[in-house]
Amino acid sequence: MKESTYAAVDTLIARYPALEGCGTDIRAAIDALVTSYRAGGKLIVCGNGGSASDAEHIVGELMKGFLLPRHLDENILAKLHAACDASDPMTVDYFMQNLQGALPAISLPSQLAISTAFSNDQAPDLTFAQQVLGLGRPEDVLLGITTSGNSKNVLYAFRMAKALGLTTIALTGASGGKCVTGGYADIVIKAPADETYVIQEYHLPIYHTLCIALEEEFFGAE
Repeated sequence: MKESTYAAVDTLIARYPALEGCGTDIRAAIDALVTSYRAGGKLIVCGNGGSASDAEHIVGELMKGFLLPRHLDENILAKLHAACDASDPMTVDYFMQNLQGALPAISLPSQLAISTAFSNDQAPDLTFAQQVLGLGRPEDVLLGITTSGNSKNVLYAFRMAKALGLTTIALTGASGGKCVTGGYADIVIKAPADETYVIQEYHLPIYHTLCIALEEEFFGAE
């Protein structure tokens, strides 16, 4: 792990002093995510309402460049040359000029077909759990966002993730809810607020920090 990877946490706390108490858990989340990506894993994210939008936001920051350039490496270049017709070198050039390195991530709320079908045919509060069952692998991380810490569909997703051997991270409010009292998550980052909108205002800089740290670890200067 680069020392510079954790610098994002120091910057976060300097900008938002109220989040100092979250620092240890944020660093633990960074460690878990780096371990997952180094093992070939991915990040699975879920949440409801505004937290569903946050899930989408996180995926958007990880799957393309955020603050740093993410040039494709020589290994990908060689594969592109092998896959593209030699008579069309412009395609490889176009890819190399525009595509960016990605950290694999998927937002469960965006999977409309499976979520609506399963909600209608089976049990709405198990939709995320069903998706984790289908997508989750032991090397993956599940990040569940629930301001109360009690969202039933997120808690069920955590239970399924634990059964499959995934590492689980909860992003909650001050109490942590059942994510804490029920031991649903391995790591719980508790934003220091009780009102939903204030919790959500803290969640954004927290998950931005996770994304910045991961980008630095995998795409920053050596």
